[in-house]
Amino acid sequence: MDNTSRQIREIVGGYAPQLERILEGEFSFKPLPHKWSRKEILGHLVDSAQNNLRRFIVAQYEDSPNIVYRQEDWVAISHYQDYPTRHLIQIWKLVNLHICQVLEATSAEQAKRLCRTGGLQAHSIEWLAEDYIKHLLHHLHQILELEPVAYP
Repeated sequence: MDNTSRQIREIVGGYAPQLERILEGEFSFKPLPHKWSRKEILGHLVDSAQNNLRRFIVAQYEDSPNIVYRQEDWVAISHYQDYPTRHLIQIWKLVNLHICQVLEATSAEQAKRLCRTGGLQAHSIEWLAEDYIKHLLHHLHQILELEPVAYP
């Protein structure tokens, strides 16, 4: 889990300064009323981090918990579009650093424990953490208009 944690730390350290350089108007711009702004996408990443953090913790003491994340509802209820951008970036950084703390303390044995995310198939904490990185990079590249990173 240390390698996964190191990757997340590198992502936070490398991408946060780029996020901080985006102008407020660009961050808040909604391409269509039903599409998320960059700010809402970053809010989605905060929500994803919180839900994955919960999975990483709960799966260590419960057998195969089912922790579902309804992303549209979370983003709408959180009103990220109205959130101060610098606070949103700070929350994103801190939640991810907290994930690193938890993953670094997760033993190899615990990393094999399972969690369901709404589907029938359960995944290990290790698998979920690796998938989280792919998801994180996919959306950061959307926000920063970088080369797309495929995510299923």
